[in-house]
Amino acid sequence: MNGAAAPPERSPSASPPPASPSPAQAPPSPSPTQPLDWRFSQVFGERSAGEEVQDVDIISAIEFNKSGHHLATGDRGGRVVLFERTDVKDNACRKDAEKADYSISRHPEFRYKTEFQSHEPEFDYLKSLEIEEKINQIRWCQAANGALFLLSTNDKTIKFWKVQEKKVKKVSEMNLDRSTAPANGSPGAMGYLSPSVSNGSYLKPGELPFLRLPVVVTSQETSLAASCRRVYAHAHDYHINSISNNSDGETFISADDLRINLWNLEISNQSFNIIDVKPTNMEDLTEVITSAEFHPTHCNTLAYSSSKGSIRLVDLRQSALCDTHSQIFEQHEAPGSRSFFTEIIASISDIKFSKDGRHILSRDYMSLKLWDVKMNSGPVATFQVHEYLRPKLCDLYENDSIFDKFECCQSGDGLRVATGSYSNIFRVFGCGADSNEATTLEATRNPTRRQLQNPTRAARSLSTLTRAVRRGGESAGIDANGNSYDLSTKLLHLAWHPSENLIACAAANSLYMYYA
Repeated sequence: MNGAAAPPERSPSASPPPASPSPAQAPPSPSPTQPLDWRFSQVFGERSAGEEVQDVDIISAIEFNKSGHHLATGDRGGRVVLFERTDVKDNACRKDAEKADYSISRHPEFRYKTEFQSHEPEFDYLKSLEIEEKINQIRWCQAANGALFLLSTNDKTIKFWKVQEKKVKKVSEMNLDRSTAPANGSPGAMGYLSPSVSNGSYLKPGELPFLRLPVVVTSQETSLAASCRRVYAHAHDYHINSISNNSDGETFISADDLRINLWNLEISNQSFNIIDVKPTNMEDLTEVITSAEFHPTHCNTLAYSSSKGSIRLVDLRQSALCDTHSQIFEQHEAPGSRSFFTEIIASISDIKFSKDGRHILSRDYMSLKLWDVKMNSGPVATFQVHEYLRPKLCDLYENDSIFDKFECCQSGDGLRVATGSYSNIFRVFGCGADSNEATTLEATRNPTRRQLQNPTRAARSLSTLTRAVRRGGESAGIDANGNSYDLSTKLLHLAWHPSENLIACAAANSLYMYYA
């Protein structure tokens, strides 16, 4: 295939002096300001026209592992499906291919690896509460000895899984005495001992019976086995919305609406409550926790977002119970602009640290915001996603669409961010210096079939990159640019490859991949 968009992808390493710039720092080359040419790569679970999608098949979580060689998805039926990359065998081959520009002519290829049932529906008899099997989040852990490890969670229970290839063992033959055994070599109707023993007769001194034991040999065939190593349960009274691995490789956090717990991967029956925002009187509750994530390199730092649109940075070294934050990031509303919907649309649905930990990307209902962890006066960039829906907030509240939780992601080099929207589209914005990149793509085999003209970006970092949505339907409308949008189809979950311009996104039960 002709990978015309590959040069922008490799711009940091393509510059003449290979100074190996940090993945999250924009190189001085002007190439990052050029919009990427996104192309369709693959689709798994594509549905035909008119095909009805079962609710249990809808994808609810997507995550690349640290190397990008594996991808995991979870669905509402409690299943976890793993995919592995096939066009790159190992890191050495990858480096050689990049030097020879060999990979430019190829697009990334993944294949189905295995799947397993992670969670089952449960019922809490004490609270008369049904617990769905839906996978809320998946997080990869460090691989070891050729095995893959990952965490998956539903509303109440977190599980630690090991996925490993095992060689298949087969029974090749039975070590029968051919003179007395049936011709076909099967045990037949006789017992496990020779006839002289099974019929009650005695053996002569020194005589051994002919035992019929199977001869087991290890074949060259392999099978993937997923085993649940640990179950972390009974630690959350409210629904778990986030799990996040620590960079120390030993601990992780789990967050629900009011609490964040710290776990050790090796200990499943004990956790430490490190953040508790539950008031003494629940009538005094004003905000809840919506997302939480560990810093990618500082094992003592984590961030969590709230329904009021604030992000708090916490240092675990300050105290055992982190009631106070080290920093808070929030954007204050303009005077006189407050309405009934102000707090609802300000609620942050997802936060992500950049690869180097210098920035935090947040997604609320209307926009994406990029924050500098050293500057809490306001976001360094704002990307408008749903501004055209502002006149429709009342209708969105009536049909609950205003509570949809869209995820966000950032490229490994820190130059671009992405998030989903309605009509199964997602937006890619450039956040590098002087970048005006704003691309709208649809989760189909032809992602740019209804491409919009990119609007201009504000001179300063704050921007009003208004985007449009497409395709009409039963919940269709028209945005400010005259394009139709469909509230019944929404792209909530997406993930960016850790080192390449490759995005995986979920449209209902279908997994689409795009590269540039």
